[in-house]
Amino acid sequence: MYKVFIVDDEPFIIEGLYDIVDWPQFGLEIVGHAGNGQQALDALSSTPVDVLITDISMPVMDGLTLISEARKLHEELKVIILSGFNEFDYLKEGMKLGIENYLLKPINLEELESTLRNTVQKLDSVQTDGLYDAYDVQILKDNTLYRWLNGQIAAAEFEERTELLGLNLQGPNVAAAALRTKGNSAEVFERAERYLKERRGVTLFRDVDGDIGIVGSLLQGAEEKRTFPELMENLALELSVMNRSIQIGVGSVRRLPEGAPLSYKEAKRALEYYLIYPDRRTIEYKQLERERLGDSTLEGGYPLAWDEYTKLILAKDQEGLKELMRRDFEQMKQLAGIRPEDLQNAALELVVRFKMELQHIKYSEETDLFKKALQRVQRCETFQGMIESLENLAEETVGSLLQDAKNPVVHQVLTYIDKHYADELSLKTLGTQYHIHPVYLGQLFHKETGMSFAEYINKYRIDKAKQQLKNSNLKVQEIARNVGYWEIGYFYKQFRKYVGISPTDFKALH
Repeated sequence: MYKVFIVDDEPFIIEGLYDIVDWPQFGLEIVGHAGNGQQALDALSSTPVDVLITDISMPVMDGLTLISEARKLHEELKVIILSGFNEFDYLKEGMKLGIENYLLKPINLEELESTLRNTVQKLDSVQTDGLYDAYDVQILKDNTLYRWLNGQIAAAEFEERTELLGLNLQGPNVAAAALRTKGNSAEVFERAERYLKERRGVTLFRDVDGDIGIVGSLLQGAEEKRTFPELMENLALELSVMNRSIQIGVGSVRRLPEGAPLSYKEAKRALEYYLIYPDRRTIEYKQLERERLGDSTLEGGYPLAWDEYTKLILAKDQEGLKELMRRDFEQMKQLAGIRPEDLQNAALELVVRFKMELQHIKYSEETDLFKKALQRVQRCETFQGMIESLENLAEETVGSLLQDAKNPVVHQVLTYIDKHYADELSLKTLGTQYHIHPVYLGQLFHKETGMSFAEYINKYRIDKAKQQLKNSNLKVQEIARNVGYWEIGYFYKQFRKYVGISPTDFKALH
């Protein structure tokens, strides 16, 4: 078996890695672990190791120094880095040192296992270790474009990355698309990439949802604005020969750089409408608007306030949802010039919105539930029948949430965090308090919230910091301490990670 050594300054990460992977299945065994780079280097001097899994940011000796020194001891050492979104400079140096992958915390088990499988294959075939190869570049491209299209990267950092990666995003216009397929998307990605290779200004990446993102930089002019949607139609036709389920959502053409995130958001939302239009080759967001199924339907033309529906879904208020549906559709029925198809379109839109909200809450899709709801709405011949179908949807949505009610221990932990978020918190201390092993508590916490404990705490504290930055005259350093950060540099790092700008810049905006 190949030998693995793990380095991380958070004990529960190490314990979790021991537990979540069936190491022998991959022909691997863990031969040791350490809490910082220096401890690891001391151990590696006398321990044969084939694979090093290491954090980057650690006390005493950081991960990059460790990798560099460890290669002097084990020249063929394979390295997997544990990292956060904003450690670009570290990552760039890590790529130059040669890495198999970097994994974002919280660690995605499927991505970890895939990386281990590929690493073992390399060890088996004794391939030469090409540094900074195409695989490394694609990883960095995936990370860069996803962050950019979700507003999580500063302009200066993005410009530096595009130069490093050779991305051509000069504009002045941009459009984005999202491609979804069932199962492993690697073959689809490769074929799409080959097809689009000669299209200047078009690049592909993988996002964290498993979809394939496509970004196109476009020149000025009306003809160019139709070029990208037509290109996506042709791509769908090209991929149709693979006998795979291919769905492509296409966002609007917008101005660079601020329009890119909005275009990608539109593309992702357009994908949801395959529930209504399963036979379309592509679905263009602008076309949805023209068909009165976009935002204008609910929030402009019809008296439906989606925020109210969201609050009631989160509150699991089944009767409140039913009452709101009846009220809104009765009001809509009284509008001058309203047509039966308008009412049905609004009802279909409501089904899609329910699906998106449930997916946001549960981090999982329940496509069959909403397919049945759509079919019921489409078959309705009377107004009362449509209302009953929507009420049925409210019952099923709330029922799905009630089935996944929080584990009582996790509920207690969340309540404790709400009251003590500024205190020093860890899985170890909370595990002791609630009489549960910290590793198991971490697994339960991730299952119930969709986030690791550390990510949840940081996100919660940053949300509290944002409130104080908006609504108080306190200094940034005081606010950092108020929400539990005593190291101001770490506070700035976490704030940039979750907000995209520094707390000082955020305060200036408000």
